[in-house]
Amino acid sequence: MFITFEGIDFCGKSTQVELLKNYFEKKGKTVKVIREPGGTEISEKIRDILLDKKNNKMFMETELLLFSASRAQLVREKINPFIEEGAIVISDRFHDSSTAYQGYGRGLPIDSVLNVHKLAIGNTIPDITFIIDIPVSIAVKRKAEKTHQELDRIEVSSNDFYEKVRNGYLSIAKEENRFRVVDGTKSIEEIHNIIINYIEEFEQR
Repeated sequence: MFITFEGIDFCGKSTQVELLKNYFEKKGKTVKVIREPGGTEISEKIRDILLDKKNNKMFMETELLLFSASRAQLVREKINPFIEEGAIVISDRFHDSSTAYQGYGRGLPIDSVLNVHKLAIGNTIPDITFIIDIPVSIAVKRKAEKTHQELDRIEVSSNDFYEKVRNGYLSIAKEENRFRVVDGTKSIEEIHNIIINYIEEFEQR
């Protein structure tokens, strides 16, 4: 099974990734957790370039292609081999992030973004994608709890940008059956239980 988690920054998805990993491991499953961008030696180097605030002159086309390059390496080096071994793969972000952030957020043509996905990931599509949805106002409050030094190049983006990204995620969610939008304003435990219910439904198909 290949499961991905999406949502705007500070939505709490990384916490849910860890909880789901623990859930599967208690059931005796082999679980591989990966993050985007990153996950391989090459992809981590690309991550450093993408998230470094010093790179504030990066064009949106460059950003999309760097994310996709990192993803292409991750798919071939880690994700596909893990799936072939029978592991459950959980990814903290995947290609839908680029559709939401670089497509809807930055304003790149969605068709162009989707074409880049076809090259980068091929047929490696998640079985389930959880979108942890929170209002931008909550993200802003959580962001305020961090120092400027702790924030990366994407996280310092404007509230208007995040509104576009959030709306992008909600638009994407209507397009494919694999998406599950989860109310990220609920408690951590409530969100986890909702996710487990969706997983159990999927397994019973």
